[in-house]
Amino acid sequence: MNLTTKIPEAYTVLEKSYIEELKSDAWLLKHKKSGARIALLSNDDDNKVFHVAFRTPPTDSTGVAHILEHSVLCGSEKFPVKDPFVELVKGSLNTFLNAMTYSDKTVYPVASCNDADFQNLMNVYLDAVFHPNIYQFKEIFMQEGWHYELESVDSPLKYNGVVYNEMKGAFSSPEQVLFRKITQTLYPDTTYGVESGGDPANIPDLTYEQFLDFHRNYYHPSNAWIYLYGNMDVTEKLTFIDENYLKDYDAISVDSAIEYQPAFQEMREVRSTFAVSDDSELKENTYLSYNAVIGTSLDRKLYLAMQILEYVLMSSPGAVLKKALLESGVGRDVFGELDNGILQPYMCIIVKNSEASKKEEFLRILRETLEDLVKNGIQRKSLMAAINYYEFKYREGDFGRYPAGLMYGLQMMDSWLYDETRPFIHIQASDTFEALKAEIENGYFEQLIRTYLLDNHHSSLLILAPEKGLTEAKEAEVEKALAAYKASLTAEELENLVQQTKRLKKYQEEPSSPEDLEKIPILEIKDIEPDPQPFCNQYQEIGGYPVLYHPVESRGIVYAKWVFDTGCVPFLKIPYIGLLASVLGNLDTKQRNYTELADEINIHTGGIRVGTSIYTEQGCHSTLYPKMEVSMKVLQPKLEEGARLMTELLTESCLEDTRRLKEIIGQLKSRLEMMMNGSGHMVAVNRANSFQSLAGIYKEYEEGLSYYRFIENLNKNFEDLKEEIVSNLKETLDIILRKENLLIDITASETSVEMLTEPMLKALEKPMAEASLRPEPEGQESRKKGEILPCVKSALRQAMQGVQREAYTTAGMVQYDACAGDFARAGYSYHGALNVLKVLMNYDYLWIRLRVQGGAYGCMCGFSPNGTGYFTSYRDPNLKETYDVYEEAVDYVKNYAADERTIRKFIIGAVSGIDVPLSAADKGARSLGAWLTHTTYAQLKKRRDEMLGTDVETIRSLYGIVDAIVHSGIRCVVGSQAKIQENKDMFQKVEPLTGA
Repeated sequence: MNLTTKIPEAYTVLEKSYIEELKSDAWLLKHKKSGARIALLSNDDDNKVFHVAFRTPPTDSTGVAHILEHSVLCGSEKFPVKDPFVELVKGSLNTFLNAMTYSDKTVYPVASCNDADFQNLMNVYLDAVFHPNIYQFKEIFMQEGWHYELESVDSPLKYNGVVYNEMKGAFSSPEQVLFRKITQTLYPDTTYGVESGGDPANIPDLTYEQFLDFHRNYYHPSNAWIYLYGNMDVTEKLTFIDENYLKDYDAISVDSAIEYQPAFQEMREVRSTFAVSDDSELKENTYLSYNAVIGTSLDRKLYLAMQILEYVLMSSPGAVLKKALLESGVGRDVFGELDNGILQPYMCIIVKNSEASKKEEFLRILRETLEDLVKNGIQRKSLMAAINYYEFKYREGDFGRYPAGLMYGLQMMDSWLYDETRPFIHIQASDTFEALKAEIENGYFEQLIRTYLLDNHHSSLLILAPEKGLTEAKEAEVEKALAAYKASLTAEELENLVQQTKRLKKYQEEPSSPEDLEKIPILEIKDIEPDPQPFCNQYQEIGGYPVLYHPVESRGIVYAKWVFDTGCVPFLKIPYIGLLASVLGNLDTKQRNYTELADEINIHTGGIRVGTSIYTEQGCHSTLYPKMEVSMKVLQPKLEEGARLMTELLTESCLEDTRRLKEIIGQLKSRLEMMMNGSGHMVAVNRANSFQSLAGIYKEYEEGLSYYRFIENLNKNFEDLKEEIVSNLKETLDIILRKENLLIDITASETSVEMLTEPMLKALEKPMAEASLRPEPEGQESRKKGEILPCVKSALRQAMQGVQREAYTTAGMVQYDACAGDFARAGYSYHGALNVLKVLMNYDYLWIRLRVQGGAYGCMCGFSPNGTGYFTSYRDPNLKETYDVYEEAVDYVKNYAADERTIRKFIIGAVSGIDVPLSAADKGARSLGAWLTHTTYAQLKKRRDEMLGTDVETIRSLYGIVDAIVHSGIRCVVGSQAKIQENKDMFQKVEPLTGA
């Protein structure tokens, strides 16, 4: 505890304390002159975080807050380059760098483990928000927001702009439309009732002057929330912020308060539509959503209690309300949502794949189930399990690839934005968890159901139905309006638009001056750690089983995996591996129903999940090691109980329960469709990879588009196929669950590996003994350990033949354009400099050509050590033009020219993407991957040396790799039906993404 740290005189200390759970000294400050609010969490975490946030409540759906979030990062007073954000991505060691627009706030966070780098990031971001170049260059608004595009007086007039195209993509997803409609129904009179990201229909209503006014009104320190986290010199950072920014401002009154939506007198029913492209998508494709406003996010106990209740009712595998709705047949998928990050949180209960005619049945089942829970009580074990689930996550503090400090800062905004005296109430949750445990016996959770879900008039019923031709009608309406507007213009006005288009393109094409670029500080190569992070692998055999142990500090948590080799599975059963991963843990077992199983898992562990992974040999994508992994995280004293539950889930699941299987398959189809609609770029990339790589085609059948087609068929013809499904699931599991296929993988703080392994061996003893009595699966003698069967390899190669240029149509308004290639087959080896080329392409060539000039929201490429690579775009208004950009990349790389500083910048950006801080679980997973793919530390060191030694000649030497990718002939597009039909000659096959 170091609360004696000197706080500069420029700040008033409002509160200081020690937060035991986060091992952090905490301060709440106010800047005396400017009125800025500051919260600090000082601790030993080297992954330092800073954010500056503003309360930005929009009053319409023009997307002004979102467009401004993009635009302030396009140059500032101190850093006048056109895209400081991109310059930082290229050349900093950031562990997080982004900006986010929410419904009522805009947040600009950065993170880095390097102190000098962290200081640079903080400086650039503060200058960006307070002194942006938006007042000097209208082109920033046009590029990032929207503009009229007219190539010549005879060309059609179009809208373009990054946010405009981004939101066209967002509005193409049914679920995105659903959630936007939900907030409109619940908050019709407040900022939450409009679209802060921007509705494409309204974005062109925003004027440049309104855009500037929004910045003038809200981007002032008096409306700022500043946050610092981690191991840093607090006094130095506060002094810097004061002397360089805050001291220049006097406190003013900013009217940004979030108004409360008055409660309704009765539930409101609203009907709306979303776009589909095919008649087959009209039947049983309606969403029914019951939505209710839940108090305020300033209620510390309610904030957490509703997360617990939502989990029990809707999100756990055996959630009671979800179960009742699924079993009723009112829809094929059911899910819930709780948004408690706004002033007035809401919860929604959603049935998917239903019909409008079932609304009364939906409401009846919902109310009867909730009434029964209130009358007879929620299962105490389910409530305790849910509390344990969230408490484990809270104490673990593992947010995956996101820095912990970032997530704590965002959670603080859930209260701080609405009461500037209470930033820490939700990150100090230990006593709240204890209070909620005590409430289990007091009827507290049942009363929450009564108050907020049954007797709450501030609620709505949303019926969202599919409508064929909606996208085409909207696009036609836009084209008609643009044509009419163009027809109304004089010859002089038309010429002015042509010239404006040319000026914007010229502005976009002109690079920033070297003098301006040098104002963005970057590190020296000597500031970079020359050695890669080590692996932590200790291998031994214990009790006849191979055990891989990763000794890393894990705060008392054991991360255990049973890694099963699935290369033994025949070709036709590969999709059943993916299906097994979805059904195991969601079925009854011989000992208990799946609700009870979920409760047991959450009471004793931090979670057990089944998943699939495919590991490829370095430099050889034809050698692959597919796995099914059963993963558990558990406190060490609970290891034996956790291992027993892993065994129960694996060996005692009732695979013959066809009623439950039908429900799971219906849900799985729905979730795959959601994923594909939201991540079209990954669908396109994975599909393209399936034409060139054995690992790619294996993944395609296990979890890709071909797997979706498999699930689609099972769902459609379940009654005819159910016996076959059960038989194949059992046979596939029997093939996998054998001692010779198993590797035990353990990540934990350094201790006796034998002691950690003993409970696992005990749990495995009986099932492995039973498995040894079964005949060995056919053909196993012909395969090398870990690899796939030769006959499977042959079948996969056969499946890769044929069509290699495909397009999949959706009801969306944008494209995801991918190409892929095999540079190893073309004779090239993986080189460490490809990490540098990836940053160069993503944030220089592709960024300028596809995003800045083309209007796509995103663009990316990747190069794998196994010898494959890809290019793809994200929410892209273009199609053919994007592939032209890919092809022109060959000459760009072949003739690349840059000075030493520019190359150094890309090297630092590449290191940033590799040297991410790793949690204990991440360290274990990384080391396991290296073990399975035979990756040595020497190989990593060689690649790192190549990366750090990259120069212009190295980059140029990689052009052949780019050529092998973009000229492979392998293309896959997911996108607008109209745009794909317009370019159908580019493809050998065109079909709907879903409903084919």
